[in-house]
Amino acid sequence: MASIFSIAEDYKRVEGPIRNSIASEFFIQMVNATFMNILPLYMSREGFLDSEIALFITLRFIGVFVLAIPLGKFIKGKKVGKLFFLSNLFVPLFGLAIVISIGLKIKMLTVISLILWGASFTFMQVPILPYILRNCKKENLTAAISLSYSTWSFGGIISGVVIALLDMINPNLFNERMILIIFSVAGFGGMYYLRRNNTFTEAVDASARQGTVVAGTDWPTVIKALIPTLIIATGAGLTIPFISLFFEKVHQVHKGGFSVLSSVASFLVAYLALLVPRVKEKIGYNIAIPTTQSLAVISLVALATTQLYNQYSIAVGIASVCYLLRQPLMNMAGPMTSEVVLGYVGKRNREITSALTSAIWSSSWVISGFMVTVFLSYQVSFANIFLITSVLYTFGVIMYYLLILDYTKKEEQGLIES
Repeated sequence: MASIFSIAEDYKRVEGPIRNSIASEFFIQMVNATFMNILPLYMSREGFLDSEIALFITLRFIGVFVLAIPLGKFIKGKKVGKLFFLSNLFVPLFGLAIVISIGLKIKMLTVISLILWGASFTFMQVPILPYILRNCKKENLTAAISLSYSTWSFGGIISGVVIALLDMINPNLFNERMILIIFSVAGFGGMYYLRRNNTFTEAVDASARQGTVVAGTDWPTVIKALIPTLIIATGAGLTIPFISLFFEKVHQVHKGGFSVLSSVASFLVAYLALLVPRVKEKIGYNIAIPTTQSLAVISLVALATTQLYNQYSIAVGIASVCYLLRQPLMNMAGPMTSEVVLGYVGKRNREITSALTSAIWSSSWVISGFMVTVFLSYQVSFANIFLITSVLYTFGVIMYYLLILDYTKKEEQGLIES
């Protein structure tokens, strides 16, 4: 397997301003990863029921859903780099508001803060891929997209390691509340990297500006490209936000232990994500995407079924191994599917496709979150919820494979824009 140093060489060629923007994205994702793992545990400590936790976590995705499509229309033909500042300012700020409002038991303020916190992510999530596509050389494109995707993983690595160390030092002082505050403040660090781009002249597609004569959105193509994303996102929303609760409630793995596990998983995700350019070169999309996703589904099924025999000590070990397999395998496909989808829809549809992708993930997670709320209120087990995710993932993998076949056909016919 390729060494870390040889992989790093592949990414040195990525343009400096793009690397700076991706570095700022890392700080946002570090906050995101911390809240994803620790916020449910913090709310549980503060007396929230599991069904309430599921409902409140869902609220963050409403903010993304509401803002994503208008923002996607707004950025067409415009410079987007300045929008990253909004994300790097408001994600940490509203993160602090969430923590304080939960501690003070002001539920309405928690609701508002969660919605605005989610909306703040949109200023990074929607523009980042169009920004990369506009300003990156073709030969560096896969590496840049993979690097952007790996920020979630690197954020999870740092988050997991630091939380585990703080838990070892003093678990009472560095409780869930304090950890969330520490990482919210650290999230402001992305501003430093964005300021390094002050002299960078950002490229835009002038023909896409509002008011010019351009063809409208090719909706049939966009919808066809996004159907697999919709299916996968709906399944993910049933599982990913509640993994930490699953390990705590089913296997009694608390914040310190789960943070270590999450950190190892994030390292594997990051490493495999950085291998994507080489994987793409050696075996291509049509093998890499369905293979990694299918193995991830198998791992998720095995993870879910550990609840059926959680009284045995071996169950937590099997669950941990399955989690460590599922995370990198499913996430490894992300950069490749994004490149396929954005290539498939063409230049004039990229901004709206990026916006719709964020909206789909958010709306699907809202729907999934409400579903989980109902499931938990009726005492449906985590195992059954995760198995539903596995079924949805299976359909999503099939749809992605069909899309890849069509993409390959169009590429051979010269219909895919570079």
